[in-house]
Amino acid sequence: MNSDGTQDARGTHTNPVPRPAGPPDVPAMPPRPPQAPGAPPLPDGSGFVNWLRAPRPDAAPGVWRFGHRPRPAEEPEEIPTRQLLSGALIAFLVGWLIWSLLQNGYLGGWWWVPLHLITPDSWRGGDSTLGETGTFLVYRGYELLVALAIMVGVARLGRWSEVWRRFVAPRFRRPEPQEAPPVPQDDPAQWNQLREAGAVDAAERLAAEASSGLMRDVDHARILRAWQGVLSGRHSLATFSSAVLQDGAAACLHPSGERDLPTRLARHDLVTGQVRLGTTVEDARNPYAYRGAGLALGPELLGTSLVAVGPAGSGKTGSVVWPVAESLCLHALAGRASVVVVGAAGAGLGPADAYDVVVRIGNPESVHDLDLYGGTTDPDEAAAILAEALVGDLADPHPGGDSRRSTTVLAQLLGPFRAVHGRFPSVPELRQLLDGAPGPRDALRKALQEAGEESLLRELDARERQSGHPGDVGAVLADRVALLDRPAFSGFFDASGQSRPFSLKALDHPVRVRIDLPERGHADASRILARLVLAQFTASVAVREDRSLFACLVLDDATGVVTPEAVRGIQRLRSAHAGAVLTLRTLDDVPRPLRGPLLGATGCRMALSGLTPWDGQDFAEVWGKEWTEARDVTDRQIIAETPAGKALYVLRRVITGNAPTARAVTVRQVERERWSASELAHGVPPGHAVLSLTNVQGEHAPPLLVDLRS
Repeated sequence: MNSDGTQDARGTHTNPVPRPAGPPDVPAMPPRPPQAPGAPPLPDGSGFVNWLRAPRPDAAPGVWRFGHRPRPAEEPEEIPTRQLLSGALIAFLVGWLIWSLLQNGYLGGWWWVPLHLITPDSWRGGDSTLGETGTFLVYRGYELLVALAIMVGVARLGRWSEVWRRFVAPRFRRPEPQEAPPVPQDDPAQWNQLREAGAVDAAERLAAEASSGLMRDVDHARILRAWQGVLSGRHSLATFSSAVLQDGAAACLHPSGERDLPTRLARHDLVTGQVRLGTTVEDARNPYAYRGAGLALGPELLGTSLVAVGPAGSGKTGSVVWPVAESLCLHALAGRASVVVVGAAGAGLGPADAYDVVVRIGNPESVHDLDLYGGTTDPDEAAAILAEALVGDLADPHPGGDSRRSTTVLAQLLGPFRAVHGRFPSVPELRQLLDGAPGPRDALRKALQEAGEESLLRELDARERQSGHPGDVGAVLADRVALLDRPAFSGFFDASGQSRPFSLKALDHPVRVRIDLPERGHADASRILARLVLAQFTASVAVREDRSLFACLVLDDATGVVTPEAVRGIQRLRSAHAGAVLTLRTLDDVPRPLRGPLLGATGCRMALSGLTPWDGQDFAEVWGKEWTEARDVTDRQIIAETPAGKALYVLRRVITGNAPTARAVTVRQVERERWSASELAHGVPPGHAVLSLTNVQGEHAPPLLVDLRS
């Protein structure tokens, strides 16, 4: 059975995702990949069942829910240590003084009255029936009760319980033994949702495989995804049950046949779909409910897109890009997502065998090519995408800029060429047409005349008339196309169908793609290709048939990629169940008019350590201000009015060295920046970042200081 969304893309000329040569061995499990220290255990018998049953309470956006212990929303008021200890000591001394005064009779004998009221008069003499010993015990017992009452009173006044909790109890606390989590009422390891639907045999098979160690987290997520296809009516219950009974935990495999990644470097929880990035710091600027909690991202946050800004070496690739890409690859294996990761060759975006398709542009050993036109057959759509890639960074941010004129110029050439040849032109052919070489244009005109394409002839005539006018963008397009018409790219961007081009039209199924850009020696060409991939991605996800798959583009180093059309495309991703992750060394790599729109279009914004004050100012503006309590302390010198007072103040000044003062405290509510530009530039430690979050439901998390190393 093909699980929901795992079938190959159809209706495009893209080659299918590579499938294994033969079916995987069942029930033998593949070797488990290495796991990060402290991560949730990989499925292994009872370990997997315990992991599956672990509590995952609902939490605020960005909180790592696996084993999370919620905190109160507000921080409890805590007495300063010095004040607490001094108060406890003073209370003890007061209690001791009261007891001493009572014992020595300085306060009279009134405290014996309650005992005399409840005891016979004969008990006060030695001839009582209790005897001397009994009388002694009664009186000493009463004294003990009074002492205990005094001690309880002074303990409450001196907050001795707080002293015990903060300073004494931790020294005697023993680590609690690790216990298996209790079985929840609806045990996820028993697959009760299948039993209720009548698939009892399938549920028994899956429960047996989970308890025997033949199931892992990716299998669980993948089978749940297939079950959602049954509930939505895309698959029948009989087909699903047959696949599960035949293959067990290996049912509904990804087209690649893989059940896990070769290695794992980050901490993942596929039940919630989260990947852990770090820990929220115990800092007064962080909300109390977040302090000390794990910070994680998932599709519900990436669906609003993420932009991360930080200088080289601040941890953008290792701490953000690769963990997110690894998580999305796991989601793809589970049939939940499709991911495209774009970066420079050797940027550390994961091993090649973690992906289904690896496009190494400029590398002769690359198996796959990149479709220059995004798999479309519409000349106008192809022209718009190609114009955005070629001159999008030159476009004026206002309507009527070069981007629209460039789209018209390209459409005037792509339409006639496709009508004659049945395909779009290759890079050398497109360059010749834009340069106005007479040979290719005359041949194209003759072919159109023979085919009787009058409308397309008018398009070609219009292009020839415009090419001689000043300010024609055809020359600019030809110069940009020339950057791709280099010997290093001679075997790429083939439009004849002879190579194996990959098109982003294939995002209808859970494919894992990595595109390596030739950053070294071809920086300008790499930026053109990055803009091309972003334009194709935003255009493709909007017309997908299966929007239940989450699609994400991870772009490591978006320098020169942010254009007006790119910002508009990012704004539309949320409604298409898609998102983008962009990293920048500095916001100076984005045109000034687009910095605010970019930060406004992305719901998740990250400022890493080492940010410049100018970048910090942009983040401070988008994060806004909040009301906070400000305390103004004023010391006012005391002026004595009597001679004795003056003498006392002179003596006090001689002893202390300071003039006698009276302190006045003013408390008021003021509006201040959540994080100032100076704090972002100089107050974020190395390996840390300030991150604000917004999920697709619109819930917000304020800027949080996060330790990316924990």
